[in-house]
Amino acid sequence: MPIYEYELSDDKGDCRPCGGPGFTLRRPVSAKPLEKCPACKRPVRKVISSFSTPTHLKPLSITDAKKAGFTVYKKLGKGEYERQ
Repeated sequence: MPIYEYELSDDKGDCRPCGGPGFTLRRPVSAKPLEKCPACKRPVRKVISSFSTPTHLKPLSITDAKKAGFTVYKKLGKGEYERQ
């Protein structure tokens, strides 16, 4: 289930029940867009937020590839390969 970030549409201060100018909710993709804060009933808008991505990936070693079930070949010459 994705996490959506919302912020208040008006500039009338923070929403005390939500804890600030915005809040996050876990909602199904099929849910209708949220138009009002569930706590204070003031209008809200969805904020474009970042998403989680791996920051560092190590190269796949031959041992890791074999453990994952891949067949590893070594290049011998032009068009020639040998199974390792």
